Amino acid sequence: MLTEKIKSSIQESVLCWLATVDKDGCPSVSPKEVFICNSDTEILIANIASANSVKNIKSNDNVCVSFVDVFKQKGFQLYGKATYIAKNSDSFEAAFGSIKPLTGDKYPVAGVIRITVLKAKSIVAPSYKLFPNITEEQQIESAKKTYGV
Repeated sequence: MLTEKIKSSIQESVLCWLATVDKDGCPSVSPKEVFICNSDTEILIANIASANSVKNIKSNDNVCVSFVDVFKQKGFQLYGKATYIAKNSDSFEAAFGSIKPLTGDKYPVAGVIRITVLKAKSIVAPSYKLFPNITEEQQIESAKKTYGV
């Protein structure tokens, strides 16, 4: 499910966005700073300040995780089912062990959101479709100029 291309894209991304749905069907999207690909079918996200996401997952486990390299302007949407592993859970240490190298003692991690990925879809900026001859290198240079990097 999670190809090498998707795994590489995850490693290149600084933030991901987790979309959840509350018990009334209202969607919510929030940025997550600490996340990893844990296996060919699993993403782990640290719960640093995710009370709303956790609450939503407990009532509706359908989620979507999106991440995009802002310079390449390419990324992926991953659809799946989420479970929450609280810090006081017996399985917390095993899940957190994979994330800890990214957090150290810098963040107060209250738990881990585990997402089993069921479907993946690429995200590509419209300019790649409008200008089919544009290369990633050209897109990166254009983005750097646009963002003043």
